[in-house]
Amino acid sequence: MRINRYISISTGISRRKADNLLLSNSVTVNGIIPKLGQIVSNKDQIKINNKLIKLPTEYKLLLFNKPKGYIVSRKGQGQKTIYDILDKKFFKLKPIGRLDKDSSGLLLLTNDGILANNLAHPSKTKQKSYLVSTNKLISSTDLDKLNKGILLEDGISKLKINYLNSGFNYKIIIHEGRNRQIRRTLSVLDYKVTNLQRIAFGKFQIGELKPGEYKEIIL
Repeated sequence: MRINRYISISTGISRRKADNLLLSNSVTVNGIIPKLGQIVSNKDQIKINNKLIKLPTEYKLLLFNKPKGYIVSRKGQGQKTIYDILDKKFFKLKPIGRLDKDSSGLLLLTNDGILANNLAHPSKTKQKSYLVSTNKLISSTDLDKLNKGILLEDGISKLKINYLNSGFNYKIIIHEGRNRQIRRTLSVLDYKVTNLQRIAFGKFQIGELKPGEYKEIIL
């Protein structure tokens, strides 16, 4: 396979980032700087910054119900991280996208670089569904604005919102994954998110998983 695909599958990064590593001479194949598009196999000794990488022998996907108060990072710097909950055998799995500390719900982790890229890359437009509570009722006028799109500093943000007929609770669907997108979008219209839980990411559902629970899928 082409070397950028090998790096993508082995590490979970995109092929574009793999190409950038190749262009920066951070990669060696059997001790030699490779060319873009070079064909390699698992028999080759491929290193990134002198660290050996290998194709996984088994591809896994973890469906994890992240509790609120935990960050998606290996370096907590005094804060609780998801790796304080996960079994050590899953530490090599990489999260697909993020959920901020104050958010909860479905987080996917995998060692399948192709799957990770297909789910996380902006061009793939995978649907994500959330249960969201706000500090006050969103007016019908603002609901219309949110569905049409709100201008943020990083572009237009569209939220498909359905009222859940109780309190200030909504189901929100987005097709992007920008940082704190739902919170920032609602904030423009003076609404504060008091609770946010992701319940679906593409075809994957949170199901009956309770906070802190996870389910392993062998791909």
